[in-house]
Amino acid sequence: MKSFLIIGLGRFGTHLCKDLSKLDNEIMVVDENEAVMEDVLSFVTSAKIGDCTNEKVLATLGVGNFDVCFVCIGSNFQSSLEITSLLKEMGARYVVSKANRDIHAKFLLRNGADEVIYPDRDIAEKIAVRFSADQVFDYFELGGGFSIYEIPPLPEWIGKSIKDLNFRACYHANIIGIKTDGVMSLLPDANYIFKDTDHLMVLGHRNDIDKILKKL
Repeated sequence: MKSFLIIGLGRFGTHLCKDLSKLDNEIMVVDENEAVMEDVLSFVTSAKIGDCTNEKVLATLGVGNFDVCFVCIGSNFQSSLEITSLLKEMGARYVVSKANRDIHAKFLLRNGADEVIYPDRDIAEKIAVRFSADQVFDYFELGGGFSIYEIPPLPEWIGKSIKDLNFRACYHANIIGIKTDGVMSLLPDANYIFKDTDHLMVLGHRNDIDKILKKL
């Protein structure tokens, strides 16, 4: 169990709060708008109404006690920047700030953010990749050009094993999981025989995976 501080309960902050709660974490939320608290009160350990650009408000939160502090303010960049900077000054262990633009991310990182996230951009990229290829069931960007794709086996793979195909050497990628009838098995044995109903979790560089996708 970890403890999280979430500042800003827009759509992203609210979803983040609920998802962290499902994983049995302790969560404190802060927002200026009392009305937005109603949807999350059953998910949080504590909630506070206040303007976190005010140092006195932040000082009452004990920011150094949280494992991660999330700044989820997307509509007011100036406020996001000020809060990010204040959190680090007050001893926050790890600050993750939401950004909408690259220039915002640069300023946030220079002013104390340990990490910057782009929820809207990341979702858009994932959807674009998934729907650009008919046979991509899901997609996860790992960074550095590497991704995990959930795809069906190529027709020529059916009835053959990972070992038979010498998969890693031939395709410069790794099969890290196989989903059959909705059940995921991780790190499959090299002797596993592919079936046409399988969903393969393939890890590799995007350039190499693209060569496989063109054959689907």
